[in-house]
Amino acid sequence: MRDTTLYEHLLDVQTPWQVDRIKINDAVLEIRVHLELAVGAEMRCPECGQVCGRYDKRESSWRHLDTCEYKTILVAQVPRIQCPNHGVRTCHVPWADGLTPYTMKFETHVIEWLKESTISGVSRRLGLNWKSVSLIMERAVARGQARRQSEQPRHLCVDETSFQKRHEYVTVVTDADSGAVQWVSDNRTVDSLAGYFAQLPAASLHGIATVSMDMWSPYVKATRDHLPSADTKICFDRFHVQRMILEAVDRVRKVEHAGFRSTGHSLLTGTKYWWLTNPANLSRTVKTQLQGIRTVAMRTARAWRLKEAASLLWHYASRTWAVKAWRAWIAWARRSKLDPIKRVAITIRQHLWGILNAVIHGVSNGRAESANSKIQLVKSRARGYRSRIRFRTAIMFYCGQLDLLPRTSA
Repeated sequence: MRDTTLYEHLLDVQTPWQVDRIKINDAVLEIRVHLELAVGAEMRCPECGQVCGRYDKRESSWRHLDTCEYKTILVAQVPRIQCPNHGVRTCHVPWADGLTPYTMKFETHVIEWLKESTISGVSRRLGLNWKSVSLIMERAVARGQARRQSEQPRHLCVDETSFQKRHEYVTVVTDADSGAVQWVSDNRTVDSLAGYFAQLPAASLHGIATVSMDMWSPYVKATRDHLPSADTKICFDRFHVQRMILEAVDRVRKVEHAGFRSTGHSLLTGTKYWWLTNPANLSRTVKTQLQGIRTVAMRTARAWRLKEAASLLWHYASRTWAVKAWRAWIAWARRSKLDPIKRVAITIRQHLWGILNAVIHGVSNGRAESANSKIQLVKSRARGYRSRIRFRTAIMFYCGQLDLLPRTSA
């Protein structure tokens, strides 16, 4: 078999293109495969597909998959056409996507490596510079987002995750059903979330059934500004509410612990997580010890009972009964004479409408928390990001569940 025929088979080069000649440079371990267009081949405008006359041709080259240890480069004189509607345009070649200097098969190879490693790792492995690998990642994300435009989730989760230290955040919108990240924007302001809603068509906005979030007022405002009937769809996340209550219980414990220590007693020493953990997850020994402590540490025990009662309020199917149960808990908390618990009760009363939505719809920010864990892992593997743009791109690449690969035809 001739070398040109072999490479036509390996590259899947099809009419009207063919392999003209092969040049091997042993000194630099490189193979250059020269392709040519058949005489009389039709040339079409890449914009409208109209058959046009040739304007000129220019030589271009593309990095392809290696041949054994030899770097393989495709070289071709690519014609340009004169379109009556779009002017001078470069013709499409079947092995590359746009003006990228890589074949689609090579980009696919890089993307598959990126799924397993970092930009720096892929750069070392494939002998590319860091910027080239980063650009391939950016193109893959842009490609995937364009293909996903027709998809619209019905249930959303909104949360923030840290970008760097010093309270720098990005806002992340996640599909509550699939766990796919839908949107990433800087900071956690009204505009951070409003940008997501603003780019959706009206039909998609009406199709959103729930938006789970914490009680962060900028997120509430952005949702109210853009989503029809937002107050029936905003659901305040169960885990954020429970976290507030747990923090209040711990503050009560700290105050009572300080009181015991001032009298020379260490009754509550080392018991922090006993009060905060689900009793079902405690050992029998700890349960027995905790039962004895509750008879002495009465303020902490009172806060603990309120915490346990609140954990039972998330399973109602009827809004009427849920309202009664939550209002009863709020009244009990406000009579508790425990300032941290009373402050939480006031916050819950102010946001009860969104908490009830979460109870009735049975939604939470669980998917968002899972996505945040993956995002922090991505950041850790890369040893952090200095650029917000690259951080957003990496989040969409690894957590967006996008169709990233070019559709190869060569």
